Amino acid sequence: EPMDVSVELPVDAHIPEKYVPEERLRLEAYKRLASVVSEDDITAVIAELTDRYGPLPSSVETLVEVARVRILGRSADVGEIVLAGSRIRLSPVALPDSRIMRLTRLYPGTQIRPATRTILVPRPTTAKVGGKSLVNRELLTWVEELLRSVIVGSNQTATGSANEQ
Repeated sequence: EPMDVSVELPVDAHIPEKYVPEERLRLEAYKRLASVVSEDDITAVIAELTDRYGPLPSSVETLVEVARVRILGRSADVGEIVLAGSRIRLSPVALPDSRIMRLTRLYPGTQIRPATRTILVPRPTTAKVGGKSLVNRELLTWVEELLRSVIVGSNQTATGSANEQ
């Protein structure tokens, strides 16, 4: 069974009542998105929703991005991606020294806690000084890039495991 990945970030990711009026069908759609393990699964869910209810509203597109982050997190063996104050906490994460150097170079201010296998990356903003914190799909895209650029490559089993299932 695929690893469960908890994604708790400030995103507006839901299926509006106006889009899927019946509660039972909304719950089924949530379950389908929660159980995806590959991009093909996501494509199938999107096709089904679009066929039944029309173009995806923004909040549903964001929900699809959350599913993509879960797949990527699973491929990197990261069980938790959570907003923790002014940082994004990822755990469990075990990185070789070369990846730790890359992480701290690409994401200055990152804290690494080897004892708890946790990394705390400063929450991204639109500008270094006076910028607003990223939210919604922009934040999810940033998390995907973080996972791809630093964590996925450090795990031998991660190479393509999301595509193999």
